[in-house]
Amino acid sequence: MTINYSQQLSATERVITSTDGTKISTVSMGADTSDKVVLLAHGYAVDMHCWNIIADDLVQRGYKVIAFDQRGHGRSTVGSQGVGSQQMVDDYLAVLRAYEVRNGVLVGHSMGGFIAIRALVEQSTAMAQHLRGCLLMATFAGDVNRKNLQNRVQIPLIQSGIMRKLISNKGIARNLAKSLLGDVKDAGMINAFIDTFRKSDLKSLVPILMAFVKENRYAQLSNVTMPCTIIVGTKDKTTPPFHTDALHAGIKNSKLVRVAGKGHMLNWEAPDALVQEITALAS
Repeated sequence: MTINYSQQLSATERVITSTDGTKISTVSMGADTSDKVVLLAHGYAVDMHCWNIIADDLVQRGYKVIAFDQRGHGRSTVGSQGVGSQQMVDDYLAVLRAYEVRNGVLVGHSMGGFIAIRALVEQSTAMAQHLRGCLLMATFAGDVNRKNLQNRVQIPLIQSGIMRKLISNKGIARNLAKSLLGDVKDAGMINAFIDTFRKSDLKSLVPILMAFVKENRYAQLSNVTMPCTIIVGTKDKTTPPFHTDALHAGIKNSKLVRVAGKGHMLNWEAPDALVQEITALAS
């Protein structure tokens, strides 16, 4: 069976205005009457459609699924305060409030998890009004350059604007995509990632990239009280497993799941494992 990893989420767009005027593009799938709600927060330089496989599976299981483009990504704009972790926490809360989510599960991938961690650390009461659990997927609490040559090379290339030129080369773009995957370098995943990454305005996203490097919330993880499951691929080079170890050690009573042979794109590489952990949190 051939999977179309470029498939778009088929739902009517709803635009939500965040605190600084940012227009957040969102979609909702599944029954509005469902008491099982999942909010999906994507990673850096992709968009909500990377959740296509996960979203379809969850809807078939009776869940209401909400996905959105992070500010500066996809169809979402950048408001008066620009792109930054605090502003993006405000966006999460704006979406949760607009959809009146109660007892939901938040799934944060990479950048999406980084923002979720700041929200859980600094806005625990507000987040608890909407959520019962959080799945932190292939993510980190900052300090992404530590013991990571790949990030130390790629981040300056993005910051300088050189990456924009490099990814116009098919071979370089494919190698970048392959670096995000584990043992299986699926051509469909590679092409879907390249198409989305090339559309991203990397220049406007540099501030959040710098936040990954400069911000560090590992010492604050004990403030997280919400049930959390942490999931990572054993071949993830972007967020190596030591980040996951630190998250697991810092967040009380968290659950740690390692997916053998998989890389950074678990939304495509290991959808069954993700859905299993999402449903466990939701129950």
